[in-house]
Formats: sequence, C-alpha cells, structure tokens
Amino acid sequence: MNMEEVKNSLINDLEKANDLKELNDLKVEYLGKKGKITELNQMIKDIPNEEKKEFGQKVNELRTMFNDIYEEKKNAFEAAALNEKLAKEAIDITLPSKKVKRGSKHPMTRITEQFEDLFVSMGYTVYEGPEIESDENCFQKLNLPKGHPARDAQDTFYLKDEYENFLLRSQTSTAQVRVMEENVEKGPIRVVCPGKVYRRDEDATHSHQFMQIEGLVIDENVSMADLKGTLELFCKKILGEKTNVRFRPSFFPFTEPSVEVDVTCFKCGGKGCPLCKQTGWIEVLGAGMVHPNVLEMSGYDSTKYQGFAFGTGMDRFAMFKYGIPDIRTIYGNDIRFIEQFDKKDGE
Repeated sequence: MNMEEVKNSLINDLEKANDLKELNDLKVEYLGKKGKITELNQMIKDIPNEEKKEFGQKVNELRTMFNDIYEEKKNAFEAAALNEKLAKEAIDITLPSKKVKRGSKHPMTRITEQFEDLFVSMGYTVYEGPEIESDENCFQKLNLPKGHPARDAQDTFYLKDEYENFLLRSQTSTAQVRVMEENVEKGPIRVVCPGKVYRRDEDATHSHQFMQIEGLVIDENVSMADLKGTLELFCKKILGEKTNVRFRPSFFPFTEPSVEVDVTCFKCGGKGCPLCKQTGWIEVLGAGMVHPNVLEMSGYDSTKYQGFAFGTGMDRFAMFKYGIPDIRTIYGNDIRFIEQFDKKDGE
C-alpha cells in the first residue's frame, strides 16, 4: 500500500469510527508496531538517499494528520459519554432529603462549660496555656527540680533533639506558672486553667490524653478555710447539693500543706458499693496551699502573699456525672454515644 492509499484509508476509517473502542483499534492499526504508518516509516531505509527527506516529511505529515483527527474524535466521544452519564445521574433536588443523624454537645464540652461558668460566677478568670511546655515551667518552677522522685509519678512525653527540654505538658499547673509570671505587678490572682494534658498511661479509667482544670488564688490572708469553702461549693454545684466532701492529708511538691479531696459516692450515696470499693467515698481532686518556693520562683513575696491551688481531671467528673464506664468511649466519636447527653442533662 503506497502513501496515497494509506492517506485515503486513514481518513475513511476515522470518519466511520462510532466510539472510543473503534477509535483506539484504528490507532493500533495505523500507529502500532505493525501499523500502516509504521510500515511506511520503516520503508525509508530502502528509498534512495535523495528521496528520503521528502518521503520522511510526508510520513510525518500523515502521522500528524492521524493524531489530529484522532484527538478531535476522541474528545467528542468523551464529551458525549460524560453528558450521557450526567443525564442518567441527575439528582432531583426537590425530593425530600434523607434525615441526617445528629449528635449533641460532647460531654467534655458540657463539663468544661459547667466548670467555667461556675468559677467565672465566683470571680475567676479563665486562662489557657500552651500544650507544649518547657521542663522548667512544667516541673522546676512547681518545686520539682531535676531528679525529684515525685517526677516518677508523671510518665511524660518529652521532645527530642533541639527541643529536648520541652514536653507535652503533664498538668495544667504550667498555666498557673505563666499567669504568675505575666502578672508584672505581682498582685492578687484568681484564675482557672482548663485544657488538655498528656501522660503515658491508658486503660479503662486513664488515657494518654485527658482534660484537667486547675485553680489558683493568690492574695493576702488566704487560708485553708478559703480553699475548703471553695471546693465544697464546687463539688455540690457540679455533683449535687447532697454531696458531702472530706479532706485527707497528702503530699504535692507545689503545695504545703496538701490534701486529697473525696466526695460521697454518687451511685450509692455513701452507703458503699463496687464503684467506691465499699468505702462510700470517691477521690476527685488534689489541692493545697501554694508552696512558698513556688511563689518566690515566680516573683511573689511569700511573706506577704499566700495562695491555694486545686486540680482535677474533667474526664473523671464527666464519667461520674454521666455514668460513663470507660474513658476511651469519650474520645471514640461514636454518634450513638454523643446523642444521649441532652436527655441526661435534662433528667
């Protein structure tokens, strides 16, 4: 088949192609390894030298002609196929939509808002610090120098390389340090610091990430009686007016004296049950009078100012208040879990 015959055949065949499959078959027929245009190209080596240039140019023109017609038809077929698909898949927007499942406000959001609303009504300011903190703010300025045995109780996430002196904060007390240092006048403070903290711990009642809220009050003539009254009011407002509160001596490096705070078991009312291990009491938070060393390290005169601090896990309060048995379900994003709390708060 000579050049002119291939050209006429090419035009005729391309015009007759009715779909992409036939078009692609023609591409193989003309440009494949044994295609007609390929065979013409292979004939160049047998043509006299003075005719090779002209012959090669005509073969290239023929290949270009094929590609141009091929692309034009291919685009037309693809556009037609797309239009057909769009017509078949058209959506009638006037039809009623399917009901979308909705959850409700997350229990941690509910607890956080309740805590903040209560303390703001008592004259506190809400302060949130960064979640990545220095070792100095997280431990040293809270009276926990390097090598202090109390650090072992907080298995923390340290960062590496040039950030080796930084970590994911293990307590929101770091925010209290920042508040004291930012208070240039070194005057009275009344603040609560809610936020996420991180520890290497995970089971049904513990999570590597959880929510804490800590409170700090600094002023002249602040006493343990002020701390006790504040925490009794807090526990009764959050867990119910019938809640009893007791204080037990304890140890925290950043407070002296320190106490653990227990409340009557919300399930049995103090009678004793498996939840409270038959004691009638459940531990909910730690507290104490701010250690003079902590005050001095943040620039306060410990002979003039005293303070109290307290801290608790908001996840634990959410579990108590809403009867959540496993802390991991709080962060599971299961809409069946989330949607039930409107009803619980209404009860």
